[in-house]
Amino acid sequence: MAWAGGSSWAVPEPIMPPALSIILPARDEAEALPPLLDALRARYPDAERIVVDDGSSDATAAVAEAHGARVLRQPYGMGNGAAIKRGAREARGDILVFMDADGQHVPADIERLLQRIDSGYDMAVGARDAASQASIGRRLANAFYNRLASWVTGHKVLDLTSGFRAVRAFKFRQFLYLLPNGFSYPTTITMAFFRAGYAVAYEPIRARARTGKSHIRPLRDGLRFTLIIFKIGTLYSPLKVFAPASLAFFVLGVARYVWTYTETRQFTNMSALLFMASALVFLMGLISEQIANLMYANTEMRQAPRRKEDTESTDGQDH
Repeated sequence: MAWAGGSSWAVPEPIMPPALSIILPARDEAEALPPLLDALRARYPDAERIVVDDGSSDATAAVAEAHGARVLRQPYGMGNGAAIKRGAREARGDILVFMDADGQHVPADIERLLQRIDSGYDMAVGARDAASQASIGRRLANAFYNRLASWVTGHKVLDLTSGFRAVRAFKFRQFLYLLPNGFSYPTTITMAFFRAGYAVAYEPIRARARTGKSHIRPLRDGLRFTLIIFKIGTLYSPLKVFAPASLAFFVLGVARYVWTYTETRQFTNMSALLFMASALVFLMGLISEQIANLMYANTEMRQAPRRKEDTESTDGQDH
């Protein structure tokens, strides 16, 4: 399009879709990787496919390279969370998709997660149905974790431990320092996103049976998941943990006082200690809440992108 005088309109640059990186932490997954990587390449030929080899003893790295993936090698087994952090740091995409390398997650489900991101969510999680749980024990444990996390965060958590998710890279990297090196990174990042006020969506999926042997130990990792929920709870919403404990001490103090007053007409030292413990725990919760708010505010200030006009002003001063 041109003016009559000969000058022309500036042609706007086309709006490009955000780059996509698909990150697969893998440890001894040489058997499961070929069909998965081939399916990802067929469905997303322009996406960056990253396999983080977490100290595998088999041909995981060689197989991944042969099937067109970018391989990041860990010198030894550092844990699933450590592999996730390595992949997130080195990924080039604006949108990150994390999925297991054991064949449980279906590449066709990625599109539905990306649609959630396109509609305005910051993270979309593949929520497994009951039929996808490996056993009744695992199903009951996950239901407990989901309810506990829902209480701590104040939001409905449908699948706290799902490793299949799409997320905006910039926002995910804000919380890398919080993520553990073990298998519980989904727990931490989910609760951190809720506390940060980022929009989280759940998309129902049907997970397949994994190829090979699971590296998760139910008892050890289950206790770790529970501790991490309380750790993140006290880090981001301390009163959710301290207030019930304070209330419990107060109720015990009242019960003790009623009993001793009824029996001996006395106010005992034990009742006084329980009331003091209730007050101290509540005050500790208040202090922790303020510290958490200050820490979170500082994190937001450090991670916030600089405005375009600020950058231009700084560049002008440099010159």
